[in-house]
Amino acid sequence: MLDIRLVRKDKDAVEAQLKTKDPEINLSPIVALDERIRVIKTTAEELKATRNSVSKEIGEKKRNKEDTTELMQEVSGLGDKIGILDHELVDLEKELNFRLASIPNIPMDGIKVSLDPKDNVCIKTFGTKRDFSFAPKNHVELNERLHLFDFQRAAKVSGSGWPSYKGLGARLEWALINYMLDTHISNGFEMWMVPHLVRPEIMYGSGQLPKFEKQLFKIHDEDYELFMIPTSEVALNGLHKDEIFKEEELPKKYCSYTPCFRREAGAAGSQERGLIRVHQFNKVEMFCFTTPEQSEEIFQQMQASAESILHGLGLHYRSMLLVTGDMSFAAAKTVDVEAWLPGQNRYYEVSSVSNCTDFQSRRSQIRYRKKEDKPELIHTLNGSGLATSRLMVSLLENNQQEDGSVILPEVLHKYMNGINILRPVS
Repeated sequence: MLDIRLVRKDKDAVEAQLKTKDPEINLSPIVALDERIRVIKTTAEELKATRNSVSKEIGEKKRNKEDTTELMQEVSGLGDKIGILDHELVDLEKELNFRLASIPNIPMDGIKVSLDPKDNVCIKTFGTKRDFSFAPKNHVELNERLHLFDFQRAAKVSGSGWPSYKGLGARLEWALINYMLDTHISNGFEMWMVPHLVRPEIMYGSGQLPKFEKQLFKIHDEDYELFMIPTSEVALNGLHKDEIFKEEELPKKYCSYTPCFRREAGAAGSQERGLIRVHQFNKVEMFCFTTPEQSEEIFQQMQASAESILHGLGLHYRSMLLVTGDMSFAAAKTVDVEAWLPGQNRYYEVSSVSNCTDFQSRRSQIRYRKKEDKPELIHTLNGSGLATSRLMVSLLENNQQEDGSVILPEVLHKYMNGINILRPVS
């Protein structure tokens, strides 16, 4: 959430920055609400001061056994006015908070201004596209003989967009998850296992609510009001809600594996089949709490840790610094790591590393204290490390052989109990 003081200070400048993300942004209603609230607060405070003064006068008159009828009526009238203003304030502040919570984070300086994702800036590449001597298959076609997934039976259970892994497919998925966790732990991240369902205020704290409620799965009945996490970022951020760190405790570098749940399943068609875009997928997440001074260095560490996964797997990728209009709601800076998928003939994001500055910590009231100074808001950063569904696709499609088999990278052999190749099943 943005600091209302920043909007007050220079509404036009802030609005111009936000329009690089969303041209429809208009801060005028927020400024008008804020001004109305401050006028009412001033009026209410003046009335309360007057009431206190009259009440004091009533006390003196009572001690002197003087008539206080008129003063008592005046106090009663003041109380009625104050009650009306206080009630109005509750409604106005609720509306102001809702409007502020619907405004995205401001892009950092130096981010390319554009609304077109085609303008994203390639800042790094690793490896090259494989030159096949045969016509490569996509992962759905490969699966017809490898039998790693069962999309039909999964659809029977939950409908379309819910994948099911079987046999060596399930084992390979688990191998990828363990390989990624081991990599991040060796890079200084502490592993957490977090709840998969969270309270509304935790969703709000990470920036998922109120804007993205229709994209979330939720449980709402007489006993529970919980949301299924779209990413473990939500729960990891919520772990320290309303806490104050000591400066020397930062940075905190966490990683966590969870399934992730999202309503959006994307467009139908040959390029979106199988694992490309689904309602449920597995992901290892990195999440960090830092001082403002530490956040850029930690951002670089997170990006490097995500990229090291692809190095180990020997997969060709590119890292793209996103333009203002392609960044997520909470992000001030984002680098997407995109793996090459031969069967789709395009790059797909497998990791997105973002610096959210103090946007989430203001919502969640997560702060740190320098010695005896007043607590300050921390910076939060998140990054996929990685999402396995598209990573699995890239792994299968890039390592396929003409006979339909798939050679597994050496780093996965120990997680697969020595299995180094997936062979077609007759």
